[in-house]
Amino acid sequence: MKKTTGPTSIEICSGAGGQALGLEMAGFGHEALVEIEPPACATLRANRPDWRVFEQDLRTFNALHYKGIDLLAGGVPCPPFSKAGKQLGADDERDLFPEAIRLVDECRPRAVMLENVRGLLDAVFEDYRNKVEKQLKKLGYVPGWRLLNASDYGVSQLRPRVIFVGIHKDVASKFAWPEPHQIEPPTVGELLHDLMAEGGWRGADRWKEVASSIAPTLVGGSKKHGGPDLGPTRAKKAWASLGVDGRGIWDAPPERDFVGMPRLTTRMAARIQGFPDEWEFSGRKTAAYRQIGNAFPPPVARAVAQQIYLAISARRVFKVA
Repeated sequence: MKKTTGPTSIEICSGAGGQALGLEMAGFGHEALVEIEPPACATLRANRPDWRVFEQDLRTFNALHYKGIDLLAGGVPCPPFSKAGKQLGADDERDLFPEAIRLVDECRPRAVMLENVRGLLDAVFEDYRNKVEKQLKKLGYVPGWRLLNASDYGVSQLRPRVIFVGIHKDVASKFAWPEPHQIEPPTVGELLHDLMAEGGWRGADRWKEVASSIAPTLVGGSKKHGGPDLGPTRAKKAWASLGVDGRGIWDAPPERDFVGMPRLTTRMAARIQGFPDEWEFSGRKTAAYRQIGNAFPPPVARAVAQQIYLAISARRVFKVA
């Protein structure tokens, strides 16, 4: 493991880097990022050339070399637990929680942080959650689950997500979940007005007034299903109430004399997710939007990671492993 002056992490199922970016903002240095999709790997490398990205199936990744890492984090695939799917849980071939636990056993981090959809907290998965907790308790961790809304941490969409945190028992008492921000996030109109007006659209000011609340949850779709649109019929209706046509994604903002409801661009969608404007996404429009729509908003990842940082720093002396 390379020399570092702060806490270190392994990021699994990294996607476009939303969680990885949030961890970086919280002070973590990444030793390895594992992602199977080539466009997402290209995104990670383009934005952070110094990150070591492993473009491979998580099932083939070995973490023994990283024994003593501070944090193992990631967003394991959501379809096994999503209400939009069949909720097969452990019977779904995309369930990677067992692989995450294997990696925890191999590298024995000080903390674990995994993100998923709210469906994981449904009663049907109680036995599944209990099994995960039991396995990690055996490895010396105190586990916990929490449903967090992205809008509570400065993100302009509700986006409820389940966060699992496991803290080593030696410092578990030092961990506390982040408190919601006291300031409301900007509305979609406030957040995107400058981008909507980039092409000189004369209706941008009027649109800003219509888009007067935060966004519904962005939907990225899976590799098998979903394209560059903003989700099912119910989601499209919610977007329409904000003056946004959710049937697709545009390559550029509306032109000067455009009439009707504009569509989002990938840059607009990324800003709604909490990505900084300088973060670039590789691949064609569908691939780029899927990366954005499936991302963990960086500000939420940062909020949780900061609390983990405080906990593991309580009794830790940084050293070269």
